[in-house]
Amino acid sequence: MVGNGGRGWYAKVLAAALGVTAVAGLTSFWNAQLGAAEGRPDRGVAAPAAPSQGRKAAPVKAGIVHASDAGARGVNITIDDGPDPVWTPEVLQVLRDHGVKATFCMVGTQARAHPDLVKAVVAAGHRLCDHTVSHDVTMDHKSTAYQTDQIRDAERMITEASGGVRPLYYRAPGGAFTPSSRHLAASRGMRPLGWNIDSKDFERPGANAIVATVKNEISNGPTLLFHDAGGDRSQTVAALRELLPWLKEQGYSFGFPVR
Repeated sequence: MVGNGGRGWYAKVLAAALGVTAVAGLTSFWNAQLGAAEGRPDRGVAAPAAPSQGRKAAPVKAGIVHASDAGARGVNITIDDGPDPVWTPEVLQVLRDHGVKATFCMVGTQARAHPDLVKAVVAAGHRLCDHTVSHDVTMDHKSTAYQTDQIRDAERMITEASGGVRPLYYRAPGGAFTPSSRHLAASRGMRPLGWNIDSKDFERPGANAIVATVKNEISNGPTLLFHDAGGDRSQTVAALRELLPWLKEQGYSFGFPVR
């Protein structure tokens, strides 16, 4: 998701072609972890449960989900629009420092350009979410065929970049869901994913303002929206450094959106 102020960046997304060194050792890691793909992940296991590339994903509900699998005091951290070679590693480090898992909603072309980062996200125990090929926030006004291509092609790009781990969720850019896009995603094992608290970090209002928005709106629901791409995300990183321990102090635990 991104606001009007950040949409211009996505004209450049399709030109993304840079790659960096692949993360070593992931093959043996995933061979060990994918055996739990059909059930709820153990909180002590680093890798998220996810179907392998060669296995057909089971359909899920088509309703837009907000709830957390961590229960009534659970929150879901969701990170949109990456991966980005500068800011995704920064976000991953903050999450690692605080022992928090998140859901990364990835743009297909970004995933294809930076497969090492997709693998790093997966290896750290986070989950993947399909955020379409090109982040078209007007796609709800486009044809069903166009929406289908955006969702299915991004799913393929993300799965290939991850080394075979499919996205478990689908988030429409800017919330541009349609009944057909929701049902298509659900039929492919990706639960439509909404949000309750928009941190507005894409506007770059300052880290203090981002923190204040989340603190003031935390009663709105469990799913929080941040970004790791689309511009300078230093404010997001700084805000997460303050918010993650604050949420723990308030008695919240961190989970994933229910499926």
